Amino acid sequence: MRLSLAVSALALCLPLMACGDSADTEAPATGAISEDTAGEATQTPAEDSEAEGDAQQAPSSAAELSADDASGEAAPMSTEAQTGSLAWAVAGEWRADAVTRDVWRHPAETLEFFGVDPSGTIIEIWPAGGWYTQVLAPWIAANDGTYVAAHFPADGNAQTQAFIDGYVERFSAPLFGEIEIAAFGPETGPIVPDGSADAVLTFRNVHNWMARGFAEKAFADFYAALRPGGILGVVEHRLPASQPQDPRASSGYVQEDYVVALAAEAGFELVNASEINANAADTADHPFGVWTLPPVLRTSPRGEEPDPDFDTAPYESIGESDRMTLLFRKPESSGQE
Repeated sequence: MRLSLAVSALALCLPLMACGDSADTEAPATGAISEDTAGEATQTPAEDSEAEGDAQQAPSSAAELSADDASGEAAPMSTEAQTGSLAWAVAGEWRADAVTRDVWRHPAETLEFFGVDPSGTIIEIWPAGGWYTQVLAPWIAANDGTYVAAHFPADGNAQTQAFIDGYVERFSAPLFGEIEIAAFGPETGPIVPDGSADAVLTFRNVHNWMARGFAEKAFADFYAALRPGGILGVVEHRLPASQPQDPRASSGYVQEDYVVALAAEAGFELVNASEINANAADTADHPFGVWTLPPVLRTSPRGEEPDPDFDTAPYESIGESDRMTLLFRKPESSGQE
C-alpha cells in the first residue's frame, strides 16, 4: 500500500511503542490487545486502566446477572423499549455502570449510523472486556443473529488465554446468546470463512494495528470476511490533518484520511462519515497521548509510577477523545467472487 508514510516499511523498522480498552489501549508486544489500545504496546487488557474498566462494567460472571437475566429473560427496563430492539439492549440493566460512558461513546447512535442488521453475522474486533458486547450480544441474540468476538490470539500465552476465558465466562448467560470466539492478529488466518459476515465493527483499534505494523493486513482480513455488500464500521481517535501522522500512532491518534486510505487500499468504498463521536475540545496534543484524557487519565509515561502532582483537571474537563466514525462497504461486485 503506497500511503505517504509508507506504514508497512516504517512499522517494521521503528521500535514498538506501548498502547490499551481499558481506556484506550496501547498495542501489546505480546499478549492480548484490549479495545482502544491506542498505539502503545500492552501486555494484557487487564493491565490497562480502561481495559480494567470494561471488565468491571461487564458482568464478571453469569452469577452476577439477575435471575431474570440468567434465565435469558429481559431485566426490567428503566424506560419502555421493545424487547429485542437496539433501545432495549442499550437500556439493559445488565450494562450497570457502563452506561456512564454512553455520553461519549453513543452506542445507539453509532450502531444506527452503521446500519447494523442484528439478524446477520456481526464480528466485533478486539472487544476487550466487553463494553460493546453488553449491547451487541443481547441485541443480536434476540434477533437470531450471530455475534463473533474476534480476540487477539492466545498462541500459548497464559495471560491472554485467561483473559479470553474470563470474557467467555462473563458472557455465558443465555441473555447474551452463543457468542462465537475467533482469533485476529498479525499472523492469524481468516477470522471467519470468507464472505460469511454481514458486518465487521471495530472501536478505537486502528492505532494498535499501526503500532504492530499490520494495519494493511487488518483491513484485508475484514474485506475477506465480509460478503459482497457487507459493511465495515470504524470508530477511532482522530488526529487533526494539520498534525503529522506517526506511522506507529504512538499518541493513539490517527488521521481520518489515513484510515480512509487504508480501507480503500483493501477494496472498501467509503459510504459515509459521522460526527456522532466528535469532541471539538480535544486537541489530540497531550503529554501522554490519548491516555491523558478520561477514562485513563494517565499522569506519567507508561511504565512509570503515577505522578501525584500531575493536574488531571484540564483533561477531565475535555472529556474523552475526539473520534471519527466511518462507514465502509465491500462492493456488491468485488471482483473476487
